[in-house]
Amino acid sequence: MGHRRAQLWVALVFVGLVVGSGSGPVADARPDGRLAVGPDGGAGSVTSQAVGTGTAAVSPESSLTEAAPTASPIASPNANTKPGPEPTAKPVAAPTPRATPKPAAPPTPLAPPPPLSDCPILPATNVWNRRVDGLPVAANSATMVEAIGLSARLHPDFGSYGGYGIPYNIVGSATPRTTVRFQYASESDRVGYPIPAHPRIEGGSDRHILMVDTNACRLYELYAAVKTTSGWRAGSGATWDLRSNKLRPNGWTSADAAGLPILPGLVRYAEVARGAIPHAVRFTAPDTCDGHIYPARHDAGSGSCAVNPPMGLRVRLKASVAIGGFGSQARVLLTALKRYGMILADNGSPWYVTGAPDPHWNDDALHALGQLTGDDFEVVNTSGFLNG
Repeated sequence: MGHRRAQLWVALVFVGLVVGSGSGPVADARPDGRLAVGPDGGAGSVTSQAVGTGTAAVSPESSLTEAAPTASPIASPNANTKPGPEPTAKPVAAPTPRATPKPAAPPTPLAPPPPLSDCPILPATNVWNRRVDGLPVAANSATMVEAIGLSARLHPDFGSYGGYGIPYNIVGSATPRTTVRFQYASESDRVGYPIPAHPRIEGGSDRHILMVDTNACRLYELYAAVKTTSGWRAGSGATWDLRSNKLRPNGWTSADAAGLPILPGLVRYAEVARGAIPHAVRFTAPDTCDGHIYPARHDAGSGSCAVNPPMGLRVRLKASVAIGGFGSQARVLLTALKRYGMILADNGSPWYVTGAPDPHWNDDALHALGQLTGDDFEVVNTSGFLNG
């Protein structure tokens, strides 16, 4: 490092001697290696100047640095120069207005299903709808009547109270179908059942649900129906085409013990209001035998049919019974019992006639039916009495 400094010093002294020709006193060398500047250079100055060129000499003690960049001169504006036209901004296209969405049209409400009167309740040739007032009395009539209850009173098992009787539900093709799990699945119709959201169900343990799809004229019936957390369950279920005379397979139950439909045998207020019940009526007896006769398809009793009545037994009110003293609603029913009679369809209380509840029933008039007993009825011989 000292050798390089000495070289630099010699070079600077040489330049000073050659160039400095009268611009000022020549700097003398000092023993410490610096230039001694004359009086014009300023007393005590340790910085030597390069004479003649005006270029400052760099002291050997200082580091070499790069020259600062020279700023480019800024051109002053020319008064005679006209400013150019400012660039014209392109017009921004206005946003296309969005079309206001139209509110969704409310769903079209489903048309209510047709009334029950739009459907036949089985064909006119069905045994439910055929008169028996011209058929002979059965040979075992007295035995069967006594087995049911000779002195037991006729009783309407329905009335104006909504929970008394077997109600039915009018549904349509739009009613959702529901899968039902059955206790007696092998004898049940495993189809979708049109159970409405809030079905009318028979009270008590039987819990029948009757549904009539009046668009298709199809009847659906369930026995012991219960809605659980996993869905609908029932003891048994069956369905019928109300335009057909077709029976269930022999030996099969339905929602009723006799394997018959329930709806065709109900006493319904609309019919009474029209003045006539054009069909047989469903009734119960306390004990039945282990057999059944046409049109029944199933039995639910025990013992000999020579002692106890079979399911499907047809009885009628004797023609000799006076009915003029009863109220109008009771008279319509009693007239039907003379013409069409009753069909034994389930085990239960003696001579209980099944009907649908309706607020228009006159309960006092219906209770007057209790004036009649089993002794006022007779069993009809229905041999050969078939559908069609």
